[in-house]
Amino acid sequence: MTLSGAAALDPQVAAVIDLVIKSGRPAYHQLSPKDARQLFRDTRPAATPVPPEIGSVRDLAAEGPRGPIPLRIYRPAGVPASTPLAALVYFHGGGWVIGDLETHDVLCRQLTAESGASVVSVDYRLAPEHKFPAAADDAWAATRWVVANAARLGVDAARLAVGGDSAGGNLAAVVTLLAREQRAPAIGLQILLYPVTDLAAETRSYRDFAEGYLLTRDGMRWFSAHYLNASDEAADWRASPLRAQSLAGLPPALIVTAGFDPLRDEGEAYAGRLRDAGVRVDYVCYGGMIHGFVPMGRLIDTATRAVSLIAASLRQTLG
Repeated sequence: MTLSGAAALDPQVAAVIDLVIKSGRPAYHQLSPKDARQLFRDTRPAATPVPPEIGSVRDLAAEGPRGPIPLRIYRPAGVPASTPLAALVYFHGGGWVIGDLETHDVLCRQLTAESGASVVSVDYRLAPEHKFPAAADDAWAATRWVVANAARLGVDAARLAVGGDSAGGNLAAVVTLLAREQRAPAIGLQILLYPVTDLAAETRSYRDFAEGYLLTRDGMRWFSAHYLNASDEAADWRASPLRAQSLAGLPPALIVTAGFDPLRDEGEAYAGRLRDAGVRVDYVCYGGMIHGFVPMGRLIDTATRAVSLIAASLRQTLG
């Protein structure tokens, strides 16, 4: 499936951009990482919808390469605790620098409620305190830990998906490549929402939407500079999965992009390379949207539809 939307900016998105401009809010790249994190936490609730009712939420920790990795596991309502559920291991966005369990809490609740799957949100280490490949190492360790502890978590290790938005989509793609290399765990679906797939390139959408649509080219350069130890690491497929030698043998993918997003073209390119490698891909470009729109259901109607699409993909692929 390949869908694309109209080339006009959605009026609700235009209103969001106007609100941000009028607020005088500084751009993330004008702040320290600490202040950018706080700004992200503080402004997130204004755009997120009322969280749906779900069955349970638990905070726990996985064993990581440099200590415990905080996790939050969500379970839908009306399902006996003894019933093992399909699981989505989810990696939040934020350029590997900002974002946490709280900033993506409502989205994870939405996905749990609509899909009937358990969602495990991963609070991987952030840059610049923890440079590349710390986030990828934590994402990989957390995924393996969820599989190893599936029984006590109430999930079915044979029905596993990984997913994430932006930098989190990058991490999800990297995890599928690592799982292929290690021949375990078996991942049934990858959900990549406007993912970063190539830090070493500058596409046409990078140039066309460099300014004016919330995520900017300067912002991406700021995130990348904090994440990488040196610019040549951008050629490493663990930073830029589009640069992996082969994408054959990877799990089916749902890739969502936004029409007015600097990252649009690299998401589309990743979908194309997966398809060329024989991987089943559902690629959906929401033409009137901007980067980061999916959690903004309070302000953007299309965000709610996108969440439903993601949940349907989980149900249909994992059962």
